[in-house]
Amino acid sequence: MTRLVLVRHGRTAWNLEGRAQGHTDVDLDVTGRAQAAALAPVLAALNPTVLWSSDLARARQTAAEVAAATDLSPRFDARLREFDVGERAGLDVAEFADRFPESYASWKAGHITGGVPGAETPEQVIDRMVPALTEIWSAIEPGETTVVISHGACLKVALVAFLGWPAELGRSLRGLDNCGWVVLEPGPDGGGIRMVSYNVTVHPVSSGPGTASAAPIA
Repeated sequence: MTRLVLVRHGRTAWNLEGRAQGHTDVDLDVTGRAQAAALAPVLAALNPTVLWSSDLARARQTAAEVAAATDLSPRFDARLREFDVGERAGLDVAEFADRFPESYASWKAGHITGGVPGAETPEQVIDRMVPALTEIWSAIEPGETTVVISHGACLKVALVAFLGWPAELGRSLRGLDNCGWVVLEPGPDGGGIRMVSYNVTVHPVSSGPGTASAAPIA
């Protein structure tokens, strides 16, 4: 079966502390490295032929585990990065609420960044992510599997747009857990794209505040 597997990176210390990461380079923590190591052989069993990754450290380190298990060389693309969170970067939820109360209130109401100064909009993220995913999908040979290592918030927003769903349907999707993945396949008779699984994990490892529905951007 032709497949595109979209994966969120492993846990970082900032995920655990509830700090927004965005484009900040934060390494995987001990749990995140264990998650990536557990994920790698499961993805290797799918016999992927291509491995893509965001160029941010936490995605690159997750991709390195998959690369070691598959003998694939990761291809890095900055379009697969997480939201740029602007002035929220490095703040935990309490600090965010204190420094940007209006943006915090908007975020609590469901806006993915709260519109904090300097943050990317969902439209800006879609404008870079969806073309990247479209190019990757179009390059998959029939019967082959491609893996993409990226980030939670950008994957959620881009996935809805990539599948052509109304944006409001994205609210029904919880955020991906660290090292959770999504599988996409061609629709019936090869028409369109369908999601066949969402937020699959190797084992139920708690990812801390970064997995909540109104989570820091990871």
